[in-house]
Amino acid sequence: MRKSSSTKEKRRHRRILINIPVDFQNIDRENVSPGLVINLSQTGFRIQTFEDMPIGKRINVRVSFPKGFEVANFNAIVEIVWKDICLWEDWEGFQYGLKFIKVLNKDLPKLKHFLNNNRYDAVQISPATA
Repeated sequence: MRKSSSTKEKRRHRRILINIPVDFQNIDRENVSPGLVINLSQTGFRIQTFEDMPIGKRINVRVSFPKGFEVANFNAIVEIVWKDICLWEDWEGFQYGLKFIKVLNKDLPKLKHFLNNNRYDAVQISPATA
């Protein structure tokens, strides 16, 4: 049986399935909200959170790597490219697909190191221009 073209994988970059904390802040607000990174790639990641945000919104994020890993956190500006309601057991919230807009030069090596040391393909991440 042949797969239809609509079910063919369209992603260019492999995702690492993980569960690590993320704090994010709407650029126009001071409050920080928690979330959970579900997968990560060289171009973006998916999070779950209780926060309701619109598609197209840009937010600041701080991803916290697991304790014991050689890198600490990395910061980035991301844009919400898709949104979905997330229902899981007794948990109700939102899932977001986020793409990197800007990763600080000092944080690029941290992200590359994390992705490379999880036995996935080498990444070609470039800092975005502000």
